[in-house]
Amino acid sequence: MKLNRVVLTAASSLFLFAGLGCAKHYAPPPPPPPPIAQVPPLVQLAEHNGVETGRSDGARAAKSGAPYDARRTRAFHDCPGYDPHLGPFEPYRNAFRDAYLRGYDQGYRRR
Repeated sequence: MKLNRVVLTAASSLFLFAGLGCAKHYAPPPPPPPPIAQVPPLVQLAEHNGVETGRSDGARAAKSGAPYDARRTRAFHDCPGYDPHLGPFEPYRNAFRDAYLRGYDQGYRRR
């Protein structure tokens, strides 16, 4: 009987302490935050030129009583101020036109 108690105690101790040595499973840490996107100089130039040109064209159109028609202006089609040293024309044109429409709206509505 005493032998059974010793064997039982040894076996239960073995199972008890064997479970303590197991590695715990933790969730992996979250991924790092995405890097802050830098706007390329080409796009910065296009946005600056587009807003300023659009603002002045919109204000001029409103002052003269012309209808709101930003897409028919020469500046919208020509996209002035492009510098070929900064990159290809297409991204400049797209950014310029988006900014031009915002600027034209601000100038026409006097915002």
